[in-house]
Amino acid sequence: MTGVTTSPTFRSLANPNYRLYAAGGVVSNTGTWMQRVAQDWLVLQLAGSAGGTALGITTGLQFLPFLIFTPLAGVVADRMPKQRLLQLTNLGMAVPAVALAGLALTGAAELWHVYVLAFLLGTASAFDAPARQSFVSELVDPTDLSNAVGLNSASFNAARLVGPGLAGLLIAALGGGVSATGWVIAFNAVSYAAPIWTLRRLDAGLLDSPALVERRRGAVLEGVAYVRARPDLVLVLAIVFFAGTFGLNFQITSALMATEVFGKGAGEFGLLGSFLAIGSLTGALLAARRPVVRLRLVVGSALVFGATVFLAGTMPTYVTFAVLTPLTGLSALTLITSANTYMQLNTEAGVRGRVMALYLMVFMGGTPVGAPLIGWIGEEWGARWTLLGGGLLTIGGVALAGLAFLGRGRLTLTAVPAPSSLVPRVWDDQAIARAQK
Repeated sequence: MTGVTTSPTFRSLANPNYRLYAAGGVVSNTGTWMQRVAQDWLVLQLAGSAGGTALGITTGLQFLPFLIFTPLAGVVADRMPKQRLLQLTNLGMAVPAVALAGLALTGAAELWHVYVLAFLLGTASAFDAPARQSFVSELVDPTDLSNAVGLNSASFNAARLVGPGLAGLLIAALGGGVSATGWVIAFNAVSYAAPIWTLRRLDAGLLDSPALVERRRGAVLEGVAYVRARPDLVLVLAIVFFAGTFGLNFQITSALMATEVFGKGAGEFGLLGSFLAIGSLTGALLAARRPVVRLRLVVGSALVFGATVFLAGTMPTYVTFAVLTPLTGLSALTLITSANTYMQLNTEAGVRGRVMALYLMVFMGGTPVGAPLIGWIGEEWGARWTLLGGGLLTIGGVALAGLAFLGRGRLTLTAVPAPSSLVPRVWDDQAIARAQK
């Protein structure tokens, strides 16, 4: 254990609270990735030839709450103890999983059931995400925040390495039908007990929790005003919008490529998620060792990610597609972790929940638009164009965003703002008024 906790890659694990938190996350994340594969396979079974559009609608509905509720969720995260809030959100995510598992196991599942429950699951996730993102800074010292964010991503992608492949194999072993997906989804429902239990066991005395924000009008606009005064944060938001909306649609693109282009089944589809996780896990571990995150890393990794997505659309066989998938995962995780770390390290504690809520709203809120669009493109022009088009739109959007900000001389890609020297308090009345314009 000593060798692990003293390693620069795993140094946050020396913190007992973070160890507990990470352990619960591994179990829950594995269940989450298993359900993602099972839910997608269930949709394909129920929708038949309209699978591409149905997958896009399901994904869009699951992420739509991030667009609707995340600003409010950020306010809740700044007002309520995050340790308690996260227990409630995990319970809220378990309930729709239990319902969907029951419907699938009894053979009563219909497509509209999946749509409704995906939206409810997304609603709980929308309140969970900003609290979970900003809670990390309460668990570890500021000097370890970049490492902790990287290890969180490593945990998430270690689960992604195991979860999709395990789900695909279980679905195949259980007959590949609707009821088979129900057993996998049921495992996810049970897995939420792990983070609830570990959160209850955290030592509150070791948490570095900021003072809770008082209830008052204009709390959401305070976060907007803060971000608007920071061109570096606006650039990061623009980049993750294009990548999240058009590039990060793997659950659709992988499903369509596996089934329609390469003629594979549930097992091979699930393994693609595990191959993707090999690169993602590598990217997360590299991020854990990175002491400083600059804007040029965020921009560069986004451009490389767009290029790998485009290249994946040109792969001629399942094997070559699978071989390229880890590189796509590596570039995607480098983008995600660098953007996330930059936002947290360069945001003041009192507004961090709301800023991370805006980040998540932009990052994931574009999915309700992008996912149905990508699914429709797959049906109209073929599965390959879900990747070709997504890659081109990501590259073009990131390039335009970078040129727009750099061309005005508003920031440089090598700048590393120090938290102590951030802009003056921007949540005064004048700044809020500007945010309303």
